[in-house]
Amino acid sequence: MDNNHHHHHTHQPPQLIPAKSSRQRYNEWIFRDVPSDIMVELNGVVFALHKFPLVSRCGRIRKLVSEHRENAISKVELLSLPGGIETFEQAAKFCYGINFEITSSNVAQLCCIADYLEMTEDFSTRNLSSRANEYLDTVVTKNLEMSVEVLKQSENLLPLADDLNIVTRCIDAIASKACVEQIASSFSRLEYSSSGRLHMSRQVKGETDWWIKDLSVLRVDLYQRVMNAMKCRGVRPESIGESLMSYAEKELTSLYNLNGKKTGSHGGSSHEGIVVQTIVSLLPVEKLAVPLSFLFGLLRTAVMLDCTAACRIDLERRIGSQLDIATLDDLLIPSFRHADDTLFDVDVVHRILVSFSQQDDSDDEMEDGDGDGDGSGFESDGPGSPSQTALVKVSRLVDNYLAEIAPETNLKLSKFIAVAESLPAHARTVHDGLYRSIDVYLKAHQGLSEFDKKKLCKLIDFHKLSPEAGAHAAQNERLPLQSIVQVLYIEQLSLRNALGCSYPDDNHLKPPVHHQSWRINSGALSAAMSPKDNYASLRRENRELKLELTRLRMRLNDFEKEHVSMKRTMEKSNSRKFMSSFSKRIGKFHLFGHSSSSRGSSSPSRHSQRTDSKVTVRTE
Repeated sequence: MDNNHHHHHTHQPPQLIPAKSSRQRYNEWIFRDVPSDIMVELNGVVFALHKFPLVSRCGRIRKLVSEHRENAISKVELLSLPGGIETFEQAAKFCYGINFEITSSNVAQLCCIADYLEMTEDFSTRNLSSRANEYLDTVVTKNLEMSVEVLKQSENLLPLADDLNIVTRCIDAIASKACVEQIASSFSRLEYSSSGRLHMSRQVKGETDWWIKDLSVLRVDLYQRVMNAMKCRGVRPESIGESLMSYAEKELTSLYNLNGKKTGSHGGSSHEGIVVQTIVSLLPVEKLAVPLSFLFGLLRTAVMLDCTAACRIDLERRIGSQLDIATLDDLLIPSFRHADDTLFDVDVVHRILVSFSQQDDSDDEMEDGDGDGDGSGFESDGPGSPSQTALVKVSRLVDNYLAEIAPETNLKLSKFIAVAESLPAHARTVHDGLYRSIDVYLKAHQGLSEFDKKKLCKLIDFHKLSPEAGAHAAQNERLPLQSIVQVLYIEQLSLRNALGCSYPDDNHLKPPVHHQSWRINSGALSAAMSPKDNYASLRRENRELKLELTRLRMRLNDFEKEHVSMKRTMEKSNSRKFMSSFSKRIGKFHLFGHSSSSRGSSSPSRHSQRTDSKVTVRTE
């Protein structure tokens, strides 16, 4: 309401409201046969009234009239009148003894104007102030919907409505009624089981408290006070969460147009920014009170509106505590920074992951502390514990996220590595996902130096690659040469172990020790060579490893065939003669190239070519 309108009467004659007025509604209650002796001006509108009815009930007007007794017709100007012209008309009617109805839509205004005009018991019994407050206490506060309506009406009457305790009475009524509603709802769900025990049936999915949407009409400051009062009264966290979601849906939809794009420029101090910060401050501490997708939605909006750091950190901490149930789409938070930044906000995700890892550490410490020295603390970090399960889930999520953001040309290597390293080493039981994301990054950033490539590939534990991923890595030209050699060496060892384990009793068939030590030493000595010699050595070692792997695969293949043949023969005969003949046949194998024919050939045999083609198919 503009309080400066009272100056408008200087430019044009004031509009008088006598008995015979063009505004017919006043004709019903103004005395027609008694001339007016007081003019009351409100915002440029003048009411022609009578002193006696007004001064008998209005202390403020009585004082103003007494100050100007010398004037036959008094003129009173009322500034900053709460409730405006409509409410003053009702107050004037009350002075004239004209009946009108007090309702939830006008009681707040009547309480305020009664206080402003001093229509109290000091000047007249059963005056407007006591009548309006009585209605508020005996009718409005007994009904939740009416209390919400009065609270809504109070928004334009602050701070006076607050000073008169109208707001507090309504908030207390809403909180207590909501609590009573929930208790009644809980009792209605009590039932006896087949065994005769009393238990509570589950709440029907989709069934919400009816008052939740009613509260969405409130202004954010009053809504915040209602929610805090409800929390103090013990209203269910799920109901608080549903109300917050309903309020966010109503207040924040204006941020996006129909195409889902950001509309206009907003900031943390804007209405939407204040709404987001308020909702975050009201979130229940219980993890499942609101869905994780809602928290991510709030975080996206907080990033877009550049809300306070405290608001964003709170959301990141809450998300981090339940990250194991997040999806890839949740983590793809758009970046709203300058044009040369990445499409998605990687820094936010990194902070969430750090929060998750710290949460996990604190959980482990708590479990360790609760143990009685019987090893329970150690078990908490085992593969079967919930924290380890969560770590494995999050590690898969992170690897998928890295693969998704890796093609971005603006994604710095340091950010990629920071996200990859944000989880503890034991989180990834398999490194296939990490290898895939690194391969995507190498493909998209082909200008990467050899040093950076090595730095990136250090993240991968090649021992934790599956056979398929290992075979792909062995032929991946994007990897640095050292990494390929490492993969081939690991694959060679695993094949040797597989063959060695097949004959545990035949010591002469196990790989000679000098072969293994030579591989390790050659890798160690390479550090002392010049870069050129080092590169040539690695290439040579790479070729030799590939050759030996081909031979090993061929022998493993032959061994599998022999094993099948042996199984069939055993099914036909159980004689000792068969076993002795099998022993002789098995002795013919030369597992690690002792046969001069296989060792001497400079090109792979027909068998090895067939095996190579088999490997190629497997890795594509």
